[in-house]
Amino acid sequence: MSKLFEEFEGVSAKAWKQKIHLDLKGADYNDTLIWQSPEGIHVKPFYHPDDFEGRFDDIPGHPKKWEVVQDVFIDDENTANSLAKDALNRGAEAIFFTADKVFDRKKVFKGIDFSKGTIYFDLRFLNKEFHNELMTFLTEKKACVFYNIDLIGNLARTGNWYTNLKEDHIVLDQLVEKFPSEALLSVDAALYQNAGANIVQQLAYAIAHANEYLNHFQDKKDLLINFKTAAGNNYFFEIAKLRALRKLYSVLGHEYEMNPVCNILSTPSRRNKTIYDYNVNMLRSTTECMSAILGGANAISNLSYDTIYQKSNEFGERISRNQLLILKSESYFDAVSNPADGTYYIESLTAQLAESALKLFKEIEAGGGFLKLLKEGTIQRKIKESARKEQQLFDDGELVLLGTNKHPNPADLMKETLELYPFVKMKPRKTLIEPVIEKRLADSIEKERLENENQI
Repeated sequence: MSKLFEEFEGVSAKAWKQKIHLDLKGADYNDTLIWQSPEGIHVKPFYHPDDFEGRFDDIPGHPKKWEVVQDVFIDDENTANSLAKDALNRGAEAIFFTADKVFDRKKVFKGIDFSKGTIYFDLRFLNKEFHNELMTFLTEKKACVFYNIDLIGNLARTGNWYTNLKEDHIVLDQLVEKFPSEALLSVDAALYQNAGANIVQQLAYAIAHANEYLNHFQDKKDLLINFKTAAGNNYFFEIAKLRALRKLYSVLGHEYEMNPVCNILSTPSRRNKTIYDYNVNMLRSTTECMSAILGGANAISNLSYDTIYQKSNEFGERISRNQLLILKSESYFDAVSNPADGTYYIESLTAQLAESALKLFKEIEAGGGFLKLLKEGTIQRKIKESARKEQQLFDDGELVLLGTNKHPNPADLMKETLELYPFVKMKPRKTLIEPVIEKRLADSIEKERLENENQI
């Protein structure tokens, strides 16, 4: 067997660049063809093996398969149970349960076959007795569970601890001590993306956030952290982001002589979703799920196209689940475990994002660590600066959301369709620190458009 095209002489990177210079007819190569991302990453018009030395580094912990996740909110236990079983029977491989208050675990999990899927939690409270009972119950059932306890993430999102710093840490320490083999900890990096942080900031903040936990639990060598991430619309950058996250966490884990592998649960960003021309949200979320798959997420939870403005409904949830099932079963996105491996552009982006994020991480640690900067308001200020820059690009029309700031349909009316308030909710309350606020790019323009519907 001879290799295809081996009789042809290869073309060097230098030769390609000379040809490009010739075709430019005097135009400047850097100004014309190299563009800079908001993260400061310079993107070249072509990438070549001459740019790399030797083999590419393996991505630590890159999964061989990924799971289709269905979100279920626990309000009524019997309803949540029915929705979870139906989702598992229709192709879901994991359930992401969200709850605002304690619930009857036996009702929620009645009749569920735990061998059919992984369980993820987003419990927006910390209750020692309830968490103990829940973990004991699911441990006895031999369920695969990610509890996603994130004290720092709750502080960042709400501005407060669940109870207070001391009590929260006592409860967490006791749970980790009692259930050492369970995946208890999480880092909610999706918060930073949805609030407007650029990709380098998301990576650096996620790793600095995780470092607070690793530093606290240094003796727990098998500690497994689940990162919740949100994928934006910059397709190749989002692929590289997850790869860079794994590389960075591996470096951190090795420094502590702890488990260098993390778990990643990814979901599409809410930041670029719209209430007008809402079907475009399906296109956005599909490509974002593709980025998460190719980037190496362990599990992917899709957003339904109407999640911004309508309550959870069977049709929207089914469509969002089927988007993932089509990618997996009909588009063969599960056929190769790491298809991005060795692609020059993505490998270059991965390296650059990781290097830039590592630099920022070191600056955070030199400043006293993530928690200290969060309490001082530095993290919030940096995210808001990044968000303002992105918002300006959207307002100027350079960042396009089809149907919203370009080619809007004036006949598209939404005022009577809204079941949920789709904008930032400002509730005056006392907080220890300024919370990190998630905000959609279309927030202001859609508010104005809704108000003008009354005049049509």
